[in-house]
Amino acid sequence: MNNKLTLNQIKEGLEHYVGHRVRLRANKSRKRVVVKEGVIEGIYPSIFVIKVEEENRNPRKLSFCYSDLLTHNVELTLCESDESIVYG
Repeated sequence: MNNKLTLNQIKEGLEHYVGHRVRLRANKSRKRVVVKEGVIEGIYPSIFVIKVEEENRNPRKLSFCYSDLLTHNVELTLCESDESIVYG
C-alpha cells in the first residue's frame, strides 16, 4: 500500500475544511514560527488562502502551497475540535 499523498489529494482533502476556523503554525525561517488563527477562505489549483483577522489591524489573507503541508512547514489545527489536519 502506498501511503504517500499527491498534492492533488491534499487539495481535495482540504476542500472539506473551507469556511472552518483553523489555527495556523508556519515555519517562516530558521527560528521564526508564526502562529495565527483564521478561516480557510479558498482552495485554488496551486495554493490555499487563509483569512486572518487580528486586533487593531485590517484583515489579511495568507496564501500557502500544498507542498507546505506535505513538508510540515505549515500545520493546520481545527479550532472547534483541536483536531490536526495532517498530510504527509
